[in-house]
Amino acid sequence: MNNTDLTRFKDTGTLYLSAPEAAELVRRLGLPHCLAHMAEHIRTDFLRWADFDKSARTAAHSKDGVIELMPVADDHRYSFKYVNGHPGNTRLGLSTVMAFGVLADVDTGAPLFLSELTLTTALRTAAMSALAAQTLARPESRVMALIGNGAQSEFQALAFQHLVGITTLRVFDVDPAASAKLVANLQGSGLHITVCQNTAEAASGADIVTTVTADKTMALILTPDMIEPGMHLNAVGGDCPGKTELHGDILDAAKVFVEYEPQSRVEGEIQHKPADFAVNELWRVLRGERAGRDSAEQVTVFDSVGFALEDFSALRFMMDSAVRLGMGERMALIPQLSDPKNLFGSLNLVTPAALRQQSNCIAA
Repeated sequence: MNNTDLTRFKDTGTLYLSAPEAAELVRRLGLPHCLAHMAEHIRTDFLRWADFDKSARTAAHSKDGVIELMPVADDHRYSFKYVNGHPGNTRLGLSTVMAFGVLADVDTGAPLFLSELTLTTALRTAAMSALAAQTLARPESRVMALIGNGAQSEFQALAFQHLVGITTLRVFDVDPAASAKLVANLQGSGLHITVCQNTAEAASGADIVTTVTADKTMALILTPDMIEPGMHLNAVGGDCPGKTELHGDILDAAKVFVEYEPQSRVEGEIQHKPADFAVNELWRVLRGERAGRDSAEQVTVFDSVGFALEDFSALRFMMDSAVRLGMGERMALIPQLSDPKNLFGSLNLVTPAALRQQSNCIAA
């Protein structure tokens, strides 16, 4: 535990990083810097996988979406993320995904850091995708198909450009306006972008295919006829029960990697596969305990659903960066008591005797 963080909390309260301040933090540090360092934080924490108390997220599903809590902890810090996924939100002027999170001291339970996690989740998801591709894709991969051009797409594109070496994007979305938005946002990035008419056209000739669609359906975004030898598939959009993107035959023919198997069995592309369907947890590959890609011709799949440890890593990065830059504000999220055993005293009510006198006056 960083004692300095606890001292700051006792002196000035919880550090709060708002959505505008998080965006300013990324602007000040630079997006490539944030993606690279967030990926490195994730790698570092995955390498000490056994140190963490892990569980699948707790989800409340409705016909329109899902709200989830994602906790994880080691011996020093605890974190959780509140996050939703409501594909219809954009019709209401809301984001499909909205999130916030807390990083706390395990020894005392003190909430050290409260932060927006909507932007941060987009960054950490892209960083996680790039880390997996660094580990699993062919090193010479330079062309990526990006299927689904919504809120996550630019982050994926830039993470793969700066961390993996992608130079060319082949993009497709069922909504042409989404692709136009992506092209406009990535002007000046140095990426060569081709807007395609369908998924098959986008996937043709790609080294990596990233699917990041939003509809909560058992979809078949990619089918076996679109898959070429040596491809790496980064399946991001399928992340809850009843929501997938890949045809099952693709999984049967590929080597599949997941974050946390108990969660992926319920939420990931493998949710419709039998319990004995073989998968590999990525942390084992990072630690050298399992092989990644076995050959240049092998198709690999990263069945990404998002795991709480990635948010733990992201919160660490955001808090450390905010402190270093002097950003965020201190807030009294928890009462600061001169006598920790006297919570009632924080109300500053008048004495019981005075209350009785007031009652007598009212009665008279």
